[in-house]
Amino acid sequence: MVNLARRIAMIGGAATLAAGFAVALPTEPAAAHGGFTFPATRTYACYKDGIENGSGGSLNPQNPMCQQALAENSYGFWNWFGNLISDAGGRHREIIPDGKLCGPTENFDAFNAPGNWPATEVQAGATVTFEHNAWAAHPGTFTQYITKDGWDPSQPLGWDDLEEVPFDEVTNPPMREGGVEGAEYYWQAQLPNKSGRHIIYSIWQRSDSPEAFYNCSDVVFGGDGGGGGTEDTQAPTAPGAPSADSVTADSAELSWSAASDNVGVARYEVRDAATGEVVAQTSGSTSATVSGLQAETSYNLHVVAFDAAGNASSPSPEVTVTTAGGDTGGGGSGECTVDYSIANEWSGGYTANVALTNAGGSAISDWSVSWDFTDGSSVTNGWSAEFEQQGTQVTASNKSWNGSVAAGGSVSFGFNAESSGAAVEPTAFEMNGATCATS
Repeated sequence: MVNLARRIAMIGGAATLAAGFAVALPTEPAAAHGGFTFPATRTYACYKDGIENGSGGSLNPQNPMCQQALAENSYGFWNWFGNLISDAGGRHREIIPDGKLCGPTENFDAFNAPGNWPATEVQAGATVTFEHNAWAAHPGTFTQYITKDGWDPSQPLGWDDLEEVPFDEVTNPPMREGGVEGAEYYWQAQLPNKSGRHIIYSIWQRSDSPEAFYNCSDVVFGGDGGGGGTEDTQAPTAPGAPSADSVTADSAELSWSAASDNVGVARYEVRDAATGEVVAQTSGSTSATVSGLQAETSYNLHVVAFDAAGNASSPSPEVTVTTAGGDTGGGGSGECTVDYSIANEWSGGYTANVALTNAGGSAISDWSVSWDFTDGSSVTNGWSAEFEQQGTQVTASNKSWNGSVAAGGSVSFGFNAESSGAAVEPTAFEMNGATCATS
């Protein structure tokens, strides 16, 4: 299931499509994107600080380090998931100099500055679930290092500041929908026995490309988890009974009363009470949108709270949600639903995100979504789909890795486009020739 949040794609070079003939569009310069949402990477933590304290889509971070980074370059905020080197090929120590580990390219250089960046509270020695946004899925290995005891936080991070051996490494971890920023990789890892402020330094090296991604996650350790201090073993209380609002054919908005904890609640998971499947997550917020639901179907949902040490609460009381008919929210055949949204707009162009839900009763193995632009837009580049435009008609088809969509499942893709005026959202979509509902 998909929980599309406000995410801004890396803006590539413009490539205007000539009207009247088909043109195959290039993919985005970096085919994969992603970053840790737990423990939050510096770029994501600053993006959240900026967007949550801004208004109307503006950035207004309150953390002084985030303010400084924004003043230097806003690119790393809107593209928090794109901190990468496209031709790294495993040569990380060779091509990244000391002091540039957190932002190895010019657009992310502001995030190398030492200081009190937003930090995630964690428990020493605890087993936690790492959550890494999967803006585009690709095979590869995630390697996590931790700073040494006695490292100097007043200086930019260098290679010698890291423990020589990574404390965690995982290849091709599982992926799920419903993360705080959409689809995410997730896996369990035991945190090192540390105390105080540290940096978790992560490298995601793709195995199908030389491209690699880099994350600096600032953390503050409490306890030691190994008997030398006070380990947090107290779970949060159960959240309050959730209530449902704005129920459509494929989604529902849930809200609930906050749980309490002796240290603090770190996140919530909304789960299908019958299967235990996580259908939505939040990092502390007491509301979430559950999407990708099937029309005219009842779901029993509950909420579980987690603290930073990974302790889980008892489930909240259940709420029963019954979705509307398949023609709710714009009409259509009921076999597919499209959620189209403008994520960011600037003079002469915009970024759009699209979520396609298979509302039929059986899985599909390949998909092709088409629509007409009424505002004269031209797609310049996209991700997680192959794009083709002929005149005003655009067709987005699956990649080799995301063509299969289970009944009730969803897939998302997006693109950048040029336009001569304000962006206008299309009103009609087809999947494999069948009319889709819209939401």
